[in-house]
Amino acid sequence: MINLPKIWLSSPHMCGEEIKYVQEAFDTNWIAPLGPNVDGFEKSIQKYINNSVHVAALSSGTGAIHLALEILGVGIGDDVICQSFTFSASANPIKYLGANPIFVDSERDTWNISPILLEKAIESRIASGKRPKAIIAVHLYGMPYNTNEIERISKKYNIPVIEDSAEALGSTCNGIKCSSFGDIGILSFNGNKIITTSGGGALVTKNNSFKEKAVFLATQARDDAPHYQHSNVGYNYRMSNVLAGIGRGQMGVIDDRVAARRANYDLYYTNLNDIKGITFLDEPKGYFSNRWLSCILTPSFEIREKIRLFLLEKNIESRPLWKPMHMQPVFTDCISFDDGTSEDLFERGLCLPSGSNLTSEDVMRIIGLIKSIL
Repeated sequence: MINLPKIWLSSPHMCGEEIKYVQEAFDTNWIAPLGPNVDGFEKSIQKYINNSVHVAALSSGTGAIHLALEILGVGIGDDVICQSFTFSASANPIKYLGANPIFVDSERDTWNISPILLEKAIESRIASGKRPKAIIAVHLYGMPYNTNEIERISKKYNIPVIEDSAEALGSTCNGIKCSSFGDIGILSFNGNKIITTSGGGALVTKNNSFKEKAVFLATQARDDAPHYQHSNVGYNYRMSNVLAGIGRGQMGVIDDRVAARRANYDLYYTNLNDIKGITFLDEPKGYFSNRWLSCILTPSFEIREKIRLFLLEKNIESRPLWKPMHMQPVFTDCISFDDGTSEDLFERGLCLPSGSNLTSEDVMRIIGLIKSIL
């Protein structure tokens, strides 16, 4: 039997332009975590999202969430509401600061934070004497959350929103780019994201003072003095000029990467949607998903695992949907407002290979294997 090449869930996809900026960093000896590539990368993100935003390039999306929480004044003992159906990096920084994650389940329409349960959680915490300090809402798998309702709730209770757009660069809601809805947005450029800097992230905000504070904290919070003086605890979160060079090259092909992932989704949908029990997450009116990962819901846990293990046997990586945070051992003591939605999605959902470097032949091979066992 011929061993076919490994098909990854979402692998990096270089375009070739990255090397120009990386070589420039070496030629000019800008290897430190500052320099022209960092400035250029920030400007390219700013131009792509909305010229009214300010961008701080950082070492990770997780670091961006950490800084966002600190900028918003979150500290020991504070409550922070966080979408439960997400990757742990959305919630871990809450614990970094000694604050308490309050998890909220998802709605079916977007798989993202439920406005109904969010409002219930806020009112419950206020009644107990603890007004939440922030809301972390996530655009999961590239699908925007219900931006209108989350903004309404944020304003009603005067609680700022951290918009986790780690998976949603290129997604829009009513024509507005994700990461520009909340008080502070965050992006990730990890190796599996729609564009990558190997490892990296960014903080996005319309408030320039937030950007300046993020840069200050991200560079060890060094005071303006000729010697090393520190009045605040700082972090080493600034992006390297070398990695930012990769990002500059990647930003030149972001629209192509979005188009390729959406084409993957369309192939899966066209060929699998008529199979009984297989469903997809449709875009609500006005929503545009980058389809970072193409996901399906199967009829049961058993069928999900049958598909996953069969693909694995054929050297194809797939992965269950995120296990909700309120089900994670590390967060067992945390308060949650859940109705079983995300637990059901986790039990039945599967992420299929979605990289922009997949060929249509790769996708059709995966489709054929899924059909063969259903």
